[in-house]
Amino acid sequence: PRHQCGNQKSCPQDHFAFKIVSGAANVVGPSICFDGVVLMSSVKNNIGRGLNIALVNGTSGQLLKVGVFDMYSG
Repeated sequence: PRHQCGNQKSCPQDHFAFKIVSGAANVVGPSICFDGVVLMSSVKNNIGRGLNIALVNGTSGQLLKVGVFDMYSG
């Protein structure tokens, strides 16, 4: 069976599934999936060089904000 975010196991009923995949240089971009929904990816064109962060409400699972912090250029 396929589980949320491509995980190997399902999460308990009162938990959220998530998966964070790091990028590979400038070849493969990072991605963040939360509760079966891709929040950030190169397909969505909302990622960048550095730290890619998604702020999610821990109770409802609602996406609040996404951001990129370029740690290379300062």
